[in-house]
Amino acid sequence: MRRPGPALRVALLGMTATLTGFALFAGWLGFQAHAYGQARDRATAQATGVVVEDDLGDTEDIRVRWKDRTGREHVQRFEIYDTDRYTKGRRFPVVYDPDEADPRGFPGDSEETAAEDDLFVPVLLAGATAALLCSVWARRGLRFWWAARRPSRPMTATVHCGTGSASPHALSESLWLRLTETGASDRPAVWQRIMWHPVIDGLPGPVEVSAHHGTGSRGAVVVRLTDGTRLVPLGRRRVAPRRVLLDEHTAVRTTLRDSFTPVDATARFTRPWWWPGARVAAFGLVLGTVAGALLIGGSLVAAVGMALCAATLLTALWALSAPRP
Repeated sequence: MRRPGPALRVALLGMTATLTGFALFAGWLGFQAHAYGQARDRATAQATGVVVEDDLGDTEDIRVRWKDRTGREHVQRFEIYDTDRYTKGRRFPVVYDPDEADPRGFPGDSEETAAEDDLFVPVLLAGATAALLCSVWARRGLRFWWAARRPSRPMTATVHCGTGSASPHALSESLWLRLTETGASDRPAVWQRIMWHPVIDGLPGPVEVSAHHGTGSRGAVVVRLTDGTRLVPLGRRRVAPRRVLLDEHTAVRTTLRDSFTPVDATARFTRPWWWPGARVAAFGLVLGTVAGALLIGGSLVAAVGMALCAATLLTALWALSAPRP
């Protein structure tokens, strides 16, 4: 059985990370929402609290003092929607589970569902984000399939490496093909961003290729090398890319590897091809955990949720950026 090429491997990794990561994210928040709903259903006792603080944080939460039926006093923070109604000094209805030794209060107003919505809404957003990211891969695949079946014409291709902080694809280096008409160097060059393929590292410089142009004046260009390798395009063909620092040495290099492979290339290429993606995912876990702890209340629910979300999103974006091992 023929192994998938590098572009397909990256696509499969990106979609697997997206679906798995957001599924875990949705499962975690869904579990928390289910537990919240069950606890809320057991809250049958009623109490009347007093708002002691309002306008807390960016979400304008309130802090309420209330007493359970044993006379024990509680001071608890609540998320609410009606911030104009529940201001400092106003009464706030509370319900709680009378069987608990240290009961947790819930809003007695059935319209105040902010806490539940904060668990359900991110699940819906995660689903929409996963669908969007996977649709990008689907669009790339369909465009490659369609353009590769279009008529071709001979062209001369030179590979360039886009680097630097000015690159809009900051998660990885970007590879570009500068395509010119064979025997017509006076015509404007066409630039096409592509996904990495190992055969590119051995190209000796400008090479003759067959270019399959997609429909329209700016459709993608699928380049076929003399050995039959087809390079997967990213985006549309266009003029020289802006906001990308192109390696000027690639036009006169011996090989691409000599142009932008670091000195410790042997150690680098012995690592698995997915290793950079694993590092991106680990960074996302740390970043998400810190953000959840410092910016979103510091609860375990927020920390785990943000860690899963950040790791998934960064890994998906890393894969979409067409990384080079």
